[in-house]
Amino acid sequence: MLPVEEQLKVITSGTMQVVPMEELKRKLERDEPLNIKLGVDPTSPDLHLGHAVPLRKMRQFQDLGHRVTLIIGNGTALIGDPSGRDSTRPPLTEEQVEANAQTYVAQAMKILDPDKTTIVHNGDWIKPLDLGHMLGLLSKFTVARILEREDFTKRYQAQQPIALHEFIYPVLQAYDSVVIKADVEMGGNDQIFNLLAGRDLMEREGMEPQVALTMPLLVGLDGTRKMSKSYKNYVGLTDPADDMFGKLMSIPDELIGMYFRLCSTLSVDEVDAIDASLADGSADPYELKRALGRNICDLYHGAGAGEEAQAAFDRQFREHEAPEDVPTFAADLTPDDEGNVYLAGILKDAGLVASAGEARRSIDGGGVKVNGQPVPKGSYSYPASELAGALLQVGKRRFVRLA
Repeated sequence: MLPVEEQLKVITSGTMQVVPMEELKRKLERDEPLNIKLGVDPTSPDLHLGHAVPLRKMRQFQDLGHRVTLIIGNGTALIGDPSGRDSTRPPLTEEQVEANAQTYVAQAMKILDPDKTTIVHNGDWIKPLDLGHMLGLLSKFTVARILEREDFTKRYQAQQPIALHEFIYPVLQAYDSVVIKADVEMGGNDQIFNLLAGRDLMEREGMEPQVALTMPLLVGLDGTRKMSKSYKNYVGLTDPADDMFGKLMSIPDELIGMYFRLCSTLSVDEVDAIDASLADGSADPYELKRALGRNICDLYHGAGAGEEAQAAFDRQFREHEAPEDVPTFAADLTPDDEGNVYLAGILKDAGLVASAGEARRSIDGGGVKVNGQPVPKGSYSYPASELAGALLQVGKRRFVRLA
């Protein structure tokens, strides 16, 4: 294995917290593979780049020679992780959890080395717990300690409900660490309380405690909020390569370094060089985003996907050509007495906009084109004869061809 200092350079790249750092160094000095734990609750069937951040760090651990244990939380997901929540999560059925788990693993294996990954399900040891064992685990924690969690504290002070079963979640996550004998547990920075709970329980069980390692929450495409489907600022791992590339080209320049460090397959030294070039002004942010898009498309869609996505992007935006796979829409082009049809309604019916009102605003803002030509402001109705077989475009990325 690599010398400890070289390993630490890779391990700490992009991390938020390592608690405690000295214990991690001592574990590495044994020159033996460590057991790195990541627990995930399959509460959603589709992952985005933000979910992939800890998985990328796990892959770095694998490349350094360490063992990875991916825990599918089919037991804990029945409760729902309260981390970062201001309300109780709605419960999932076992069927929902299992269906989500299958897609999660398939997507995670695009990042992790399957031959070096142990996948377990914590329902295997959580669901069989009897009352005596559960009470024994709960007795290791106090209500005061659980209320130290920032999210619980905020909800308590705001007199927002906290269900009793939510208190159990960090206890069960800590128990996972005891069962698999974790050396390091990873999670997002909002998970630090749960990770430290694992340290506490392992010590009380007479075990060497795990080290807690947290990763930052990836900032979304808007450049302000964390990546989230609810904010519509995400890049999904199952997005088509063309969409993935186009979205990555839209990130603010100040996020380029973060995305390379947390999402790409580049080495730490390569990312350090990119950060340096951005800092001294020698970098071309546009070309860096293209390189980022190619790298991430190759990661999730296979070698060569990035070049193809970049070529499609260039055809669409540099050469003003439409994508090759534009969907068709059979529009009703029956003209009115003046030979026109309501273009705003067609845009809505074709799914290019959410409403006719949005269509009118897009037209007035110059964001609607027919066969590549901008539609004049106020032209909500359009000659029917010019729309047969026409290519409609809204914004930079939404196209449809009328049948």
